[in-house]
Amino acid sequence: MHHGLLCGHRRPKQPLTCGEFTRYYTGFESALGAALAMNLKQLAETLGLSPTTVSRALNGYPEVAAETRKRVEAAARQHDYRPNIRARGLAMGRSQMIGHVIPVSTRHEMMNPVFSDFIAGAGDAYARAGYDMTLSLVPDDAEASTYRTLANKQSVDGIVIHGPRSDEHRIKLLHELKLPFVVHGRASAEESAYSWVDVNNRRAFARATQLLLDLGHRRIALVNGLEVMDFAIRRRQGFETALADRGLAPDPALMHSDEMTEHYGHDIARKVLSLDKPPTAFLVSSLISAIGVRRAVEERGLKLGRDVSIITHDDELSYLGNGKDVPIFTATRSSVREAGRIAADLLLDLIADPDRTPRHRLLEAELTIGGSTGPAPQGH
Repeated sequence: MHHGLLCGHRRPKQPLTCGEFTRYYTGFESALGAALAMNLKQLAETLGLSPTTVSRALNGYPEVAAETRKRVEAAARQHDYRPNIRARGLAMGRSQMIGHVIPVSTRHEMMNPVFSDFIAGAGDAYARAGYDMTLSLVPDDAEASTYRTLANKQSVDGIVIHGPRSDEHRIKLLHELKLPFVVHGRASAEESAYSWVDVNNRRAFARATQLLLDLGHRRIALVNGLEVMDFAIRRRQGFETALADRGLAPDPALMHSDEMTEHYGHDIARKVLSLDKPPTAFLVSSLISAIGVRRAVEERGLKLGRDVSIITHDDELSYLGNGKDVPIFTATRSSVREAGRIAADLLLDLIADPDRTPRHRLLEAELTIGGSTGPAPQGH
């Protein structure tokens, strides 16, 4: 069958432009879908029920008898009929949307592969539950009003908070708005109960530091994330605790924090490797920054794992892997995509049962040995 006839169009005499091709193809796709799929009216006729009853049964309206609902659902499965998600949401008094609000000052998060992988994991869970998501980039001074608008208009059924600070203000606000939420991370200074998913950052960096100390390293540089963020504060605490347990004090000249880019890792490594007493090892908060550190190490003619050691945190990013069979870097490893799935599942549970007590998931990071660590050089 000719596409143009199926779509209700004649074959064009001239070659199609990209826009024309898209319109023709879309028309074809829609017509084919309509031809193959059973619609609501046909399903109702098959069951001997009214379309209204069938729609109400499939979309969760409570007034439909349980036996009728089961019969309708069985027929829908048999004929591969799927109800409209929006209709289901209206029936249950929900928007079927999850909100992610990003203030402009942290807009880099939306371009960050860590954020992208988290969203990919969360998106899988949303899709399975019949939910969509909305991402809002807002000015910092409009963040609170955005949450209020979303709550007042019932535009979303729940919120995920990203990048919490120690004194996170959004938690109190969302409690006041009675909007279900889950925090990706924790807020150390927050005393109220709330749901969160986080990596055990303090323990992960304490273990990494202990490994470097066991290898004989005493001058260890910390290349951390922004230390207004709770995860970076906890990683620094783990680092300092491990040093203190061995009777060592951290050297402020070797401790740095900033946005975790490759350039940042490179610039800090160049700086500290130029000191009179340079570090023999680096503990880095991001695989991306660790690549920058490695670049600076190699520029000085030093060999990774022999002259200088590196341990990094690895979020198991889908398109920036830490080697295939053998890890390139020794790393504390925890999948941010899996964290996204867990956070989404927790939030969906809270939406389904608003009276549920807050839930927490603390993910332990696996310490994996790669080619970037070795004994401290002799004489250091």
